[in-house]
Amino acid sequence: MSGTDKPMGSAFLIDEVGSKTIFSPEDFTDEQRMFGETVKRFMDEEVEPKSEELDHPDGDFSVLVGLLKKAGEVGLLMTDVPEEYGGLGLDKTTSMLCSELIGRQGSFAVTYGAHTGIGTLPITFFGTTEQKEKWLPLLATGEKLAAYALTEPGSGSDAMAAKTTAVLSEDGSHYVLNGTKMWITNAGFADVFTVFCQVDGNKFTAFLVEAGSEGLSTGTEEKKLGLKGSSTRMLILEDVKVPVGNLLGEIGRGHKIAFNILNFGRFKLGVGTLGGAKTALEFAARYANERKQFGKPISSFGAIGQKLAQMSIQCYALESMCYRVAGYMDQTISAIDASAPDYAQQVMAAIEEFAVEDSIMKVHGSEVLDFVVDEAMQVFGGYGYSCEYPAERAYRDSRINRIFEGTNEINRLLIPGILLKRAMKGQLPLFGAIAKVETVLGADKAPLPALGEGLDRESFLVEKAKQLTIHAANQTIQKHMAGLKDQQELLMVMADMLIDVYALDSVVGRGLQLDPQASGTGLKLLATRAAVAHHYASVVGKAERLYTHLAAGDQNQLDKHLAVLDKLSYRSGIDAIGLERQLAAATIEVENYPFK
Repeated sequence: MSGTDKPMGSAFLIDEVGSKTIFSPEDFTDEQRMFGETVKRFMDEEVEPKSEELDHPDGDFSVLVGLLKKAGEVGLLMTDVPEEYGGLGLDKTTSMLCSELIGRQGSFAVTYGAHTGIGTLPITFFGTTEQKEKWLPLLATGEKLAAYALTEPGSGSDAMAAKTTAVLSEDGSHYVLNGTKMWITNAGFADVFTVFCQVDGNKFTAFLVEAGSEGLSTGTEEKKLGLKGSSTRMLILEDVKVPVGNLLGEIGRGHKIAFNILNFGRFKLGVGTLGGAKTALEFAARYANERKQFGKPISSFGAIGQKLAQMSIQCYALESMCYRVAGYMDQTISAIDASAPDYAQQVMAAIEEFAVEDSIMKVHGSEVLDFVVDEAMQVFGGYGYSCEYPAERAYRDSRINRIFEGTNEINRLLIPGILLKRAMKGQLPLFGAIAKVETVLGADKAPLPALGEGLDRESFLVEKAKQLTIHAANQTIQKHMAGLKDQQELLMVMADMLIDVYALDSVVGRGLQLDPQASGTGLKLLATRAAVAHHYASVVGKAERLYTHLAAGDQNQLDKHLAVLDKLSYRSGIDAIGLERQLAAATIEVENYPFK
């Protein structure tokens, strides 16, 4: 990724589209592609042939654990572990590519993610030297496996309301932990748990709790809708003695660990859902070519082709969104002095910088996956409802993604909340962008560029989507001021507009960088235009929804808001149906994601 400017989180809203270089899959290095091939081979040869066994463990997770151990042997568990502790210390782009490819199999993906992500990273970023030396080499190879215990029966989204307690012993040698955690992935076989407790009743703190500790036990395996091949249990702590040396981070600072690790989890979940969506597209396209009705393959019917095209377009846009953030993180991290004593903390800060984008990827990725697997099941028809076909398992496995790593509702509230906080702190020049929009509103309406081979019209529409989002958000803020936090319905609409803008800016920014002579560029530009048609119309519709509510029945105010909408919105003139027909043909021909 070129450019010397330090990337800034949330800047997609205010920077002109294409003004900054963004990373995309076209920029993968040979080393990244080779590592990706290693992961793909492992999934093809080791994991996917055992999907049926994984889906029916009957309480025995030996197959799953065996696959994790094999993943450790080939280096797949050590991507984010520093080299000095036995890991590979790879860049975030490679780590994300790994997560995408492993996302092809839901149960293995969530198990892998719980170990390498939320299980290992708390120690990587917040552990003492002794804790890192003890655990990271073992976690990197899979000799030991990890889990993360945050949620409780009475505290899900409100994690800080945890009731699990930690009391220091009289001699100061250990803490005594009591409480119950639930929905703990990998609980059935993990060797170490990051457990969040309240010290002295109100100091939210993290501890490393080793399996086998006296008083530590797990409940029975949860009977789940999906991800049946993963272990999910309650974790029960009854007077568990934890040495003071197992305190992770600082007393009362557990929220820094919990929220930052969740940021990274959202970052990786977004690209994991991309892998699942591409896989569902693949088996749906293949089946559409095989299944015949009325004497010909169902792929020849426009209704089926349109589904496959829309699945492909959504995957392409999500891919553009995900790897952009990976590039930003790598660019930021590469500028950090690796020998600095607070290197790990600086890396975590680099990840936190893109908290808005992380939440966007989590929300949009999980909803794209749900859309794709739902359409895949529809392509299969009645056979999709049968356990004998892959659509059924994919459909069940996808649903949890909108719930864990923070529900999509919580993340939608975070997106505008974090962005506004950054603006108020002067970290994002949003108020200057608001002034520019007012200038635009004071001038004549700009003409819509002509459709052409380039992306002039699409770039123009991206800028109008940003202006509309900024203006609608500002009007909402001005109306509710400090009370905005209680207007959740409005914050959710604002979040959706920001998600659409990030998708627009990412897909057009990628399109502007494509090599016109490269193979596949023409097809990618078709996907770009189709994505713009979809997301731009979505922004306009949501702006009208906000403006209408803000007027609250005042016709004069409504007229003013709708005049702004007319000034900043355009009919795109993009032939979405025609584009979808071309993209359907390409998807059907390769029976796969066509944008390689």
